[in-house]
Amino acid sequence: MNSTLEMKNETLSPPTRNSALKLTFVLVVSLFFLWALTGNLIPVLIPHLRKACQLNDFQSAFIDSAYWVSYFFFALPAAWVMRKWSYKTGIITGLLIAAAGAVLFFPAAELRSFGLFLFALFLVAAGMTFLETAANPYITVIGPKETSVQRLNFAQAFNGLGAFVAAFFLSKVILSGKEYSEAQLSAMSPETLNSYLLSEARSVQVPYLVIAGTLLVVALIFRLAHFPKVQEEHGSGFSLNLRVFRHTHFRWGVIAQFAYVGAQVCISSFFIRYAGFSAGMPETEATTFLGMLLLCFMLGRYAGTLLMRKIAPRLLLMIYSGACVLLLAYCVLHGGMMGVYFLLAVEFFMSIMFPTIFSMAIKDLGNETKTASAFLVMSIVGGALVPLGLGATAYYYDVQLAYAVPLVCFAVVLYYAWRHSLPAPVKELPSL
Repeated sequence: MNSTLEMKNETLSPPTRNSALKLTFVLVVSLFFLWALTGNLIPVLIPHLRKACQLNDFQSAFIDSAYWVSYFFFALPAAWVMRKWSYKTGIITGLLIAAAGAVLFFPAAELRSFGLFLFALFLVAAGMTFLETAANPYITVIGPKETSVQRLNFAQAFNGLGAFVAAFFLSKVILSGKEYSEAQLSAMSPETLNSYLLSEARSVQVPYLVIAGTLLVVALIFRLAHFPKVQEEHGSGFSLNLRVFRHTHFRWGVIAQFAYVGAQVCISSFFIRYAGFSAGMPETEATTFLGMLLLCFMLGRYAGTLLMRKIAPRLLLMIYSGACVLLLAYCVLHGGMMGVYFLLAVEFFMSIMFPTIFSMAIKDLGNETKTASAFLVMSIVGGALVPLGLGATAYYYDVQLAYAVPLVCFAVVLYYAWRHSLPAPVKELPSL
């Protein structure tokens, strides 16, 4: 067979089918915006909850972990739901779970409970896992296979837009700009200190209630909209099949995706801390630069989509990952304002990596595509584990040196682009 999936279109006329596909494409692209909106509030929540819950750098790294570890636990259940029912069912389920998690931010802020904040983030990410497990492979199969990488990069550009909105606008609602030293906090009366910490915690309530409402509205739209069904060529059952790892380009794709997501989360999540430590930048000014950082990410996606018309995705991935390694070397060794600007450039160059690695890793996998997609989404757990390494390094040394952690991760991506992105002879592995 030439395609992995086929549309159930036998009852639709060509004009109706084309209209349905266009509407579906628009709706699915909107999901890329939504999960970026929630995921890219993490760089704001880290310094914010660090103040509100009085955490150190290592403890605050668990904010990343609570969000991204959810992808590891829910990717396979999400794939199972979609194999058993449909992409549409999986998407609606994810939207509802994420909305429930967003609502929990209200009581978490009232109680100023770090544990409840982490659980709320875990639920939001669980819902986003369903969306990513559905949207990434769906985008690649609803058009010509030859342009699947470009199509996914185009959709992922709206992920960059969501990231920009989160960083440039919502961050200014959440972060108060009030920064007190340890000595100033110690000098406050218990009542004054508690009032300050509670006001800091409560600033997340309205933004997350708005997010919850938006997710519910989108879920209703998906419920009412006609969503052309997609089916596997060989049945709809689901199994945890490790045989997919016999494909070398997929196996190393999972490793590269783990490293890339870990690096991406590190770059943005600790950016405000890096800007303050290395360049002496105040918190509110750093949020403006965070918006610029994620704007560079969005622009990089669009530029990458255009460049892929002339440059092979594998070659572009190799060039971009090499650029990230060199730029981060300067950020670690020299820092300062130039280091901050170089981090903006890193964000630009890393923008194409997730969809490019994803598309190359699932290339020519046939009816194993959904299972492979689930494992690739599971590899997003790199975003939960790698920042702990950065947080520990920042705690014991400093946050500038800690950026050597994402540097190593980009070196792994460079190795994948250079050696392991092309299909190769496979070995048989057992299924579970």
